[in-house]
Amino acid sequence: MILIHAHQLALLAASAAGSHGGGNLQDAVVSFFKDGGPFMYVNVFWLACAIAVIIERIITLMFRYNLNAPPFMEQVTKLVLTGNVDRAVKLCGAAPHAPLAKVIRAGLTRANRGELEVAKAVEEAILEHTPPVSTRIQWLWSLANIATLVGLIGTIIGLIGTFRSLGNVPADQKQALLSAGISEAMNNTAFGLSIAVTCIIFHLFLTAYSKRMIEVVELNALKLENLLSRRQAGETSAMDFDKNG
Repeated sequence: MILIHAHQLALLAASAAGSHGGGNLQDAVVSFFKDGGPFMYVNVFWLACAIAVIIERIITLMFRYNLNAPPFMEQVTKLVLTGNVDRAVKLCGAAPHAPLAKVIRAGLTRANRGELEVAKAVEEAILEHTPPVSTRIQWLWSLANIATLVGLIGTIIGLIGTFRSLGNVPADQKQALLSAGISEAMNNTAFGLSIAVTCIIFHLFLTAYSKRMIEVVELNALKLENLLSRRQAGETSAMDFDKNG
């Protein structure tokens, strides 16, 4: 699943094997959630939400929106400078979901209407197609805070219930009751913090990745504007473009 939880569950399995002389991972997980009380299952819901967001963003950014910019822009440059703007537009259509291809296509479709029209089209396309790159990533930060707070609530509720019950049981049962209460409290804390750390790690990674993708789109949009401007100035070969660039 996730490395942090796998590590945590492995430790629980080792602990269960040492204390009970056997057992397996499944028994350790069942025991972990049973000892943690009802708030453990509340945090399972938030963990599922976090995993759904992480998987959806990874698939979207790394597969659906992914486009290798250098070779793509190289092909666009060659086609534009040789007068094959229509072929360049079709090339953009080969990656219909990539923000970079959408922005470049918007500029190319205005290639013969002047620099101002190209700039307006590119700017509008950037404003339209770059926000979806970073959508839902901020949810991970909120989910980290929620999971931490739910774990803290479970910890406090467990301790309150334990200390409230200590006065109503015989002395020989107090140790077992106290041990169960502390186990419930610590399990909630550990689980909530594990979810939070996982969310924060993926939040950092996905934020950096999405920012880099947006920067690539904006940079290559500017390159397209310069390319079309130079084409209007009479540069009709990639050699001229490279020499003056």
